[in-house]
Amino acid sequence: MAGTGLIALIDDVASILDDVSVLTKVAAKKTAGVLGDDLALNAQQVAGVRADRELPVVWAVAKGSAVNKAILVPSALGISALAPWAITPLLMAGGAYLCYEGFEKIAHRFVHGGGDETEKERKLREAFEDASTDLVAFERDKIKGAVRTDFILSAEIIVITLGTVAGAAFATQVSVLAGVAS
Repeated sequence: MAGTGLIALIDDVASILDDVSVLTKVAAKKTAGVLGDDLALNAQQVAGVRADRELPVVWAVAKGSAVNKAILVPSALGISALAPWAITPLLMAGGAYLCYEGFEKIAHRFVHGGGDETEKERKLREAFEDASTDLVAFERDKIKGAVRTDFILSAEIIVITLGTVAGAAFATQVSVLAGVAS
């Protein structure tokens, strides 16, 4: 009889893990575009940083990103448990923000023209050549901006994932959100 109980327990665990893997796959497909933006953001953060400072900047952004996720995942689980009706409005607000951001990038290109990027590069080069430039403050500002942008993108990823797992058991929600957030 003990063997039957153990087999039933293993079967239950396998069933839960199967649900988690299927929902994680669905959530990853739905968040692929935002995940791509998140990865591009992290790669872009070392642009304009001295070679010997790249790893510390990436590490600082990674720590800030982990803090963001430590805030967002429990918040999302709380919303799911206490106010599940709020998931759809959050998805709509996030989608509207992403539409605004996309429109702003396109409008910026047409209004300011293509030469704006070279002006930015010129200012960056001048800042590095100027000995009075505080590079630590420059890096700190770059890291703060990256962590702020990561917060917005991570929030959208987590809300999309939450919309995917809204009908699942709480333990499955926790597992899928933690997997996608990492």
